[in-house]
Amino acid sequence: MGNIPLTILYTGLFGLLMAILSIRVSFARARADIEFGDGGKPDLTTRIRVFGNFTEHVPIMLLMFLVLELAHTRALLLHGLGTGLLFARIIHAVCLKVESPPTSWRRMGRFVSALGTWLILLTMSLLLIKPYILQ
Repeated sequence: MGNIPLTILYTGLFGLLMAILSIRVSFARARADIEFGDGGKPDLTTRIRVFGNFTEHVPIMLLMFLVLELAHTRALLLHGLGTGLLFARIIHAVCLKVESPPTSWRRMGRFVSALGTWLILLTMSLLLIKPYILQ
């Protein structure tokens, strides 16, 4: 399957999630007959931000994942990072909804998804710079 099978797998999975998030934005715009922006619709604003937050975090993290795989990081650790990030991003998409007031489980889901994303980003960053720190 080549030299980077895990990166291929997780890039495909994140691509599917990105497609779903993008389609959700497009359908909401079509339903509200809004060509650009959010038209002041809170639900559309939220969908746009979920997609935006995904695109702000996932691409650099997939690049870091690729570099870690090329540096021969153990597959079990890579699966943990990839699966953890995938679940964090799914939880984020599910729990970020416009409600008044927001439910406690949605708040907890947002907290868990943000914390999970940050911890995985920090872990990958430290794994990448560890060889330079420990010299």
